Amino acid sequence: MYVQPGTEGLGPPQGERPDGRGLRIGVAVARFNPGVTERLLEGCLEELEACGVVPTDIPVVRVPGAFELPLAALILIRRYRVDAVVCLGAVIRGETPHFEYVSAQAAAGIMQAGLLTGTPVIFGVLTTDTPEQTYARAGGAQGHKGKEAARVAVEMARLARGEARPWLPEEGCAAAAD
Repeated sequence: MYVQPGTEGLGPPQGERPDGRGLRIGVAVARFNPGVTERLLEGCLEELEACGVVPTDIPVVRVPGAFELPLAALILIRRYRVDAVVCLGAVIRGETPHFEYVSAQAAAGIMQAGLLTGTPVIFGVLTTDTPEQTYARAGGAQGHKGKEAARVAVEMARLARGEARPWLPEEGCAAAAD
């Protein structure tokens, strides 16, 4: 796939689903705030299947909360040999600093898991101030972050496998990219 100047980068054109056929995409989902995380999971699985990922190629693990998602991602990568991992969770601000600790460490750990392994690990953790904001992002007025994370996982898995090629300004450079 070549990307021409002026487009939004690698991957399918805006609004089109990436091709997930032949990929294994793991999903790690937090059990904390289950009303939201189950909606995120449902949307994620629905979107992965719409992209062509076979349901038997989508291992799902559940963990207690968002803090445990990075380790779950590493386990999915190492034991289940997935092409990418989607981490889903919801951390809602409360009256104590707990929110800051959990959300910051979940984000850092998820990024670290991807950098450590070279496997895309997608941050699908909602970090919001109120339950209303959370539900709005789990299939409500603000979209569906579970579905978005699924599309990102498929696109990044293709990139990590070397199946997406960037546009290069000179034909000589394009030939060298092969």
